[in-house]
Amino acid sequence: MKVFGIAGTSGSGKTTLTEELIRRFTEDGVRVAAVKHTHHGFDLDTPGKDSYRMREAGSTDVVLVSESRLVLMREYRAAPEPELPDVLALLSPCDVVLVEGYKRSAVPKLEVYRPSRGKPPLWPEFPDVVAVASDEPLTTPLPRLDLNDVDAIYAFIRDYLTRSPEITVPQR
Repeated sequence: MKVFGIAGTSGSGKTTLTEELIRRFTEDGVRVAAVKHTHHGFDLDTPGKDSYRMREAGSTDVVLVSESRLVLMREYRAAPEPELPDVLALLSPCDVVLVEGYKRSAVPKLEVYRPSRGKPPLWPEFPDVVAVASDEPLTTPLPRLDLNDVDAIYAFIRDYLTRSPEITVPQR
């Protein structure tokens, strides 16, 4: 599988861009998986439902299965948060994985950067940033893409992935 990240500060437009990129890859017949990393706690379950009760009783993994989807909920409790390779190992076979977040992971990534938000760019600190998409002019040694031109961003990522090796994920 090929893995490419979308990184940036909160509110920069990472999710909107990732959604559009998924749509374009899918329209081109590419099997896409998405990984979203968040620093905020979340719960997809509903208190009182069977799966919630199973987790609350102490089950480490609860799998919900229906005719149209499967969801794995895993409680880490005191264990450390999984690293990106651990998450990739859980995915079904696909052609491309788009990773939103995991900015410290060693995968190539595009930074979504909006100088007007008043935060410093990531690219000077994170060597795996290979390009920057911005809605304002800026000076960077990296390729700079117009954040409003999703077709150009998609073409850049598609071409980058064409030249990149497959990532081997350890099997569980």
